[in-house]
Amino acid sequence: MARVLAVDLGGTKCSAAVVDRKGKIFSRRTVPVDVSSKSAPVSQIVELAKDLAGGKKPKNVYVAAAVAVPGLVRRNGTVWAPNLPGWERMPLEKHLTHSLGIPVRVESDRNAAVLGECWLGAARGKSDAVVLMIGTGIGAGILSGGRIVRGAHELSGCAGWLTVTREDVHSAHGRGELESLVAGPAIAQAAQQRLGDGESSSLAQLDMSKISAHDVAAAARQGDELAMDIFNRTGRLLGFAVANLISILDPEVIILGGGMAAVADLYLGPLQKAMFERAQPLAAAKVRVIVSKLPDTVNLLGCARLAWESSLSAQKKIRSSPSSRRKHSRTQQET
Repeated sequence: MARVLAVDLGGTKCSAAVVDRKGKIFSRRTVPVDVSSKSAPVSQIVELAKDLAGGKKPKNVYVAAAVAVPGLVRRNGTVWAPNLPGWERMPLEKHLTHSLGIPVRVESDRNAAVLGECWLGAARGKSDAVVLMIGTGIGAGILSGGRIVRGAHELSGCAGWLTVTREDVHSAHGRGELESLVAGPAIAQAAQQRLGDGESSSLAQLDMSKISAHDVAAAARQGDELAMDIFNRTGRLLGFAVANLISILDPEVIILGGGMAAVADLYLGPLQKAMFERAQPLAAAKVRVIVSKLPDTVNLLGCARLAWESSLSAQKKIRSSPSSRRKHSRTQQET
């Protein structure tokens, strides 16, 4: 049975999976990303491919592979990933194609996410959709008219840079305003700052320097007022961002994904209220805002879809090559 290799390379962990044509995941491995050198993550991907191949050569197991990366993928296949040391122009596609001996595609994680949702998720059958990935960072995969919106420089979807307040947000430099206010680390920092200012909260029982967004979410679910207020503000600011996306793109659906999707119940209400306040009203009345049901696998599924497309493209090239046409002609003459 033909299968492909799908890889989701993040800033802190790397997941790889073997996937069939229907999107069934047969096996999967996840390891912490090795950032000890520029080439270490590449070697990790190759080792994961060999491990999942069960001792066989990757080219004898997979017909193609695709990798999602946390950054920019240029049209020449080089990658800029700010969280990976030395990855200003990493020729990832070239390295992996040579090492694995199969067709390899490299795509940004936000675009992989929208491909995964379109294949087997909430955007299935849609031609206009946005997948808003909210985790350590914030990005958006955008499908418009059935095509991924890439932009002139492959930089579309950098939703973390959306401006959502009238304040001068000093922490926005280098990562964008929305990301500096509502991404996972920002939620933890907001709690730490308010505790440092003397506000009361059950979170005060924890080591303040180690408080995470997960801790704040757990406190909010227990009725902690400070934690609930943080998530209410998070939802409102996200709602302003979603309103901008709706007014500009007029999508059929906006899907909330990433690590923060697991706590969407804490901010979805304020998000939708702010969205209706600020978005173009006709578009806002039509769009659906839903939480992804594929938060842990959407990037892998998007990569699998890309890998299958690469496999089909490679087969077509082989069939259309001069040598293949000559062979086909000789076969017809002989018969």
